[in-house]
Amino acid sequence: MYLIIRCGGCRTFTYVDRFQQWKLCPSCGETISVARAPVYLEVEEFTMAENIIRQLQRHLDSSRKKDLSPDEITELRHQYAEWLRSRI
Repeated sequence: MYLIIRCGGCRTFTYVDRFQQWKLCPSCGETISVARAPVYLEVEEFTMAENIIRQLQRHLDSSRKKDLSPDEITELRHQYAEWLRSRI
């Protein structure tokens, strides 16, 4: 399982293995404490995480927002859960 998190410095989305404690930001090089970073979603595969990160960044760029609202995060998690259920 992988967690989709966001760098506290440059606000870039990234992903980590859920057992990782630290992640070096691929954009700015900041050390991200996984325990302190906001978790947006937990996904099964890293390829899925990469795809979702691209979509999240596109959404924020197109809507000119800095971050997702709590309601948007809840909706994201709900949509992902529905997608998982539909795969079975």
